[in-house]
Amino acid sequence: MADAQYILPNDIGVFSLDCREAFRLLSPTERLYAHHLSRAAWYGGLAVLLQTSPEAPYIYALLSRLFRAQDPDQLRQLALAEGLTEEEYQAFLVYAAGIYSNMGNYKSFGDTKFVPNLPKEKLERVILGSKAAGQHPEEVRSLWQTCGELMFSLEPRLRHLGLGKEGITTYFSGDCTMEDAKLAQDFLDSQNLSAYNTRLFKGVLEDGQPCYEVRLASVLGAEPALHSEMTSKLKSYEFRGSHFQVTRGDYAPILQKVVEHLEKAKAYAANSRQEQMLAQYIESFTQGSIEAHKRGSRFWIQDKGPIVESYIGFIESYRDPFGSRGEFEGFVAMVNKAMSAKFECLVASAEQLLKELPWPPAFEKDKFLTPDFTSLDVLTFSGSGIPAGINIPNYDDLRQTDGFKNVSLGNVLAVAYATQREKLTFLEEEDKDLYIRWKGPSFDVQVGLHELLGHGSGKLFVQDEKGAFNFDQETVINPETGEQIQSWYRSGETWDSKFSTIASSYEECRAESVGLYLCLNPQVLEIFGFKGADAEDVIYVNWLNMVRAGLLALEFYTPETSSWRQAHMQARFVILRVLLEAGEGLVTVTPTTGADGRPDARVRLDRDKIRPVGKPALERFLRKLQVLKSTGDVAGGRALYEGYAAVTDAPPECFLTLRDTVLLRKESRKLIVQPNTRLEGSEVQLLEYEASAAGLIRSFSERFPEDGPELEEVLIQLATADARFWRFPSENPSGQA
Repeated sequence: MADAQYILPNDIGVFSLDCREAFRLLSPTERLYAHHLSRAAWYGGLAVLLQTSPEAPYIYALLSRLFRAQDPDQLRQLALAEGLTEEEYQAFLVYAAGIYSNMGNYKSFGDTKFVPNLPKEKLERVILGSKAAGQHPEEVRSLWQTCGELMFSLEPRLRHLGLGKEGITTYFSGDCTMEDAKLAQDFLDSQNLSAYNTRLFKGVLEDGQPCYEVRLASVLGAEPALHSEMTSKLKSYEFRGSHFQVTRGDYAPILQKVVEHLEKAKAYAANSRQEQMLAQYIESFTQGSIEAHKRGSRFWIQDKGPIVESYIGFIESYRDPFGSRGEFEGFVAMVNKAMSAKFECLVASAEQLLKELPWPPAFEKDKFLTPDFTSLDVLTFSGSGIPAGINIPNYDDLRQTDGFKNVSLGNVLAVAYATQREKLTFLEEEDKDLYIRWKGPSFDVQVGLHELLGHGSGKLFVQDEKGAFNFDQETVINPETGEQIQSWYRSGETWDSKFSTIASSYEECRAESVGLYLCLNPQVLEIFGFKGADAEDVIYVNWLNMVRAGLLALEFYTPETSSWRQAHMQARFVILRVLLEAGEGLVTVTPTTGADGRPDARVRLDRDKIRPVGKPALERFLRKLQVLKSTGDVAGGRALYEGYAAVTDAPPECFLTLRDTVLLRKESRKLIVQPNTRLEGSEVQLLEYEASAAGLIRSFSERFPEDGPELEEVLIQLATADARFWRFPSENPSGQA
């Protein structure tokens, strides 16, 4: 059997996303709008399979064919007859649910591969003896032969997502290195092209010169098209001795389905801004234009307080090893009025609260662009995982000039709150009941501050294409050096492109630190309804949760490559290091032995020292983070951030040793079962499923009732067309995708 960190346990938590009441309150037109946006999101989410691993599309197609022919209960009878135990069959269901939940065979949170927790020969008997194999023997056998070996393989390079020899990724061809990624980013910057909707494929010309294909995601490919802003970009380039070819058409048949449902959604839009937003998204996905997606995002920002909220596109860059390419994501949600009222009060106080952040006014935006901040109940969230809160769009230029929106996902938070006392690790016994009581409320406060005033704060110093600066070079002083500003962002450079591999984690760390810092403000706590002793408990549990999360983060560190696999968790480890460095016993991490005789550890936070010791330490750290970000000081930013993110066995904490304890005691991330919507006549029905691995599988078996087999064939064709890019000489041919 595989190492525990590469399997999903049979007792993994599975929860259903409850949005019944919010959906019930929608009007018939709002339901139709939500339905077609959901369809667009689910279709687009299939692209994530092609963005994850070479074998992921084949695994998805194989499982979908299996469970379309026989539902989990029917397949169970065959499995038991083939010699599987109940535990082995449950392990298979959990694996399948994990594939659907993560949209691939790598965990969305941690980027670690997971494999079936049963013998390969037994799984093969089930697959080849299934009803699906009986109906289409050649197709099912071919799929199994294509992905079976890779499904189980834990060769070092395949254990984690990464670039070059560090892991596997399908954002880049298998022979790309970090140097190739840097060169490609410089090329994209030189042409004012975004990397968000691209993949990079490397080749070699006859003369030995490297050549690169930058492929944009779009419905249109090489066929002639009416002139658009993209057509002039689709050509060959010579750049620093290398040949670049910009093409488009990645995920074309999938994006065609997205566009069809966005067109249908337009008919049910609540206002002209929504119509214009959808029109620009359609243009973006059709032409491959990020500029069109930006225009759509502007209309989205202006669409204040919609009953049905959504966003869709190539959004988050966490899983790109270089940190610039966006994973496809689409969500549809409905407003939760009670919690949204609290967030509105927080927004109203934002300008005053921003003044409390520990950097000079010149390092803050010239004008706070009042955003929407709503609490939503999610109906649909496609992609590889579901966050608890979102601050979007991620385009730096829009955030600086047009603003952004904050979204707290209430029914996702409700799942996150679910904590069993017996599964609480690394806390003192006297802290556990307090933690359970206040984790949910403190998380509401932290998410609100993190999204609104964390991601929503701070100015980037920019020199535009005409040479003009957005800051006064003569008067603005760097508070860390006492000198004038020496560095900034030049035209075409963005936060992601400049800070690349650390950009996501660094920004998450800044936002988390802002949340911890501002939750000490009594005004903030009163907005959320907390005063006196309750307010102090919320502060304590919020800080305690962060330092515990910093210890849990060690699960996502890979000692062999000295690298982190998850931006949020790296950020929390950095904060733990900062607070430990503050000294005076503010935070202690003590190795111990558990009741079972195995290694354990305890995290202790001295609540009386949070303000006198923790606050000034966090203040100094936050100011450095912001100054380095504002000035685009990559060298300084890397030195600071990577210094704190280093994991060693230096005493007193001995983090490398503690990592073994964390892995021993880890609890798997919960799986979330989402509903479907179905159009019956002119009415939209909500279809819900039980909170189990089988329920999650059924939700996907019913997700594409009209064209499931067609979609699987599309995925197979797209994966096969690019399979040559990930064939490694050392691999067994039978394991190739």
